[in-house]
Amino acid sequence: MINESDVKRMPLNQKLRIMEMIWDDLSSNEDSIDSPSWHKDTLQEREKGLETGDMTASSWEEAKERIKRNVT
Repeated sequence: MINESDVKRMPLNQKLRIMEMIWDDLSSNEDSIDSPSWHKDTLQEREKGLETGDMTASSWEEAKERIKRNVT
């Protein structure tokens, strides 16, 4: 099992890979996770921003590539 000191010694790219694996696992069981009450309001605000053109969106693949460029 990984403990806190193990995590602190990991390089950033390894931490991000582990976070992505955890996210993939959690999202595969999304029906068992309840969203917090504020989440619906935030999603509605962002949808409105997309509809009005005040916000833009990226695909998850584009976002991951942008993150990778900024951390390596």
